[in-house]
Amino acid sequence: MYLKESGSEHLVEILALPQLFDPYHATVQGCSHYGEERQNPEPFEKQQLLFPSGEPLPACWLNPHYRDHELRR
Repeated sequence: MYLKESGSEHLVEILALPQLFDPYHATVQGCSHYGEERQNPEPFEKQQLLFPSGEPLPACWLNPHYRDHELRR
């Protein structure tokens, strides 16, 4: 899966999809895609990643408490 880094606009190939979907992980392993050669894997902050269309990642991937307000009703 490819996402876009918000600061640099570079594409990032996500190497660990379970980390991406898990809201308890703040970072995810990926490789930047720019230049001629594939870059080494490195951690990326999930808060700094977007879908290539520019949409933010779903809250359920970022915040483990995104529905806590519904429990308090």
